[in-house]
Amino acid sequence: MGRFGSVPNLAIVLLLMDLGQLRYFSKIVEHRSFTRAAQDCSVSQPALSQQIAKLEKELGQPLFERQGRSIRLTPAGQLLQTQADKILQLVDDAKRQITDDGQTGRIGISAIPTIAPYLIPKLLSDVGVQFPQASFVIGEDTTDTLLKRCSNGDVDVGIIALPASAKYLTIEPLFEEELLLALPADHPLCERTRITSKDIADEPFVLLGDTHCLVDAIESFCNQKNFQPVTTSRIEQLTTIQNLVALGLGVSFVPKIATNDDLGGKVVYRSISGDKPTRQIAICWNPYRYQSQLLSNFIKALLEFSGSDFIASIDIGKSGKSKSPKPPKIRPAKTNQSST
Repeated sequence: MGRFGSVPNLAIVLLLMDLGQLRYFSKIVEHRSFTRAAQDCSVSQPALSQQIAKLEKELGQPLFERQGRSIRLTPAGQLLQTQADKILQLVDDAKRQITDDGQTGRIGISAIPTIAPYLIPKLLSDVGVQFPQASFVIGEDTTDTLLKRCSNGDVDVGIIALPASAKYLTIEPLFEEELLLALPADHPLCERTRITSKDIADEPFVLLGDTHCLVDAIESFCNQKNFQPVTTSRIEQLTTIQNLVALGLGVSFVPKIATNDDLGGKVVYRSISGDKPTRQIAICWNPYRYQSQLLSNFIKALLEFSGSDFIASIDIGKSGKSKSPKPPKIRPAKTNQSST
């Protein structure tokens, strides 16, 4: 029987290996790229490739098939992935249990890009301050990637917009927010005291790309009002959309939490009369992975966070310009914590 002929034998071999090599291997599988895996692991690509070469030599089998810029797992690599994931999860969970005092540790948080820069500073100011000995590692991901990372344990808590679903994840709503109409300051609609969905049916829209769930919420609202938004641009950053609106290249819908910048009066934010477009903000986590007391306490504090009060504090004045309190200071995360 070959070296890979028995799963238990392979598990024993892996236990004797360098955990660092297994983590590198796991990251390559996750990213399907040596370059991106090296960046995620904060090592050079040659160093990562050297470790994988040592791992392949130790196992006596190639783990990846390299086809130009793309890579895929060999049969040996597929078998290794199954066992390596189990071992890494056991090691990470053991570390958490050993050091669990309910106050110290690391919490990984990721949010979708249309939420992260606007809500995370507030959460760290209001909720994170309750855990002064904890460190927070912050990231941004699109919804599909975030749900996958949260399910795998790469992220402890995800902040998303509903609807969303994923196996093995618990999803709990935090609050609902309105999507405000963003107009160039010299647009004729700015002079109206009341704007309806019919008024914007023929307007050119500047929207995010299809990978962003905010587009689904906007298009769903428009479809309910019996029109399809005429999209002139597809953008990847919400701030770029706001700048293009300021230049008069179209209109858009912007989450209320993102309306604290009117670009020097060049953008006006207005609420649609009647039924309004909204989105539901939620958090997600994997309850089947080991949860430290720190993480459990943090999730409980997040669920008690008054998002509705935060949204209400963003006042839309008569001019339609959003007036928001200054963003809170963010305590930087410690850099000497081991990753989960």
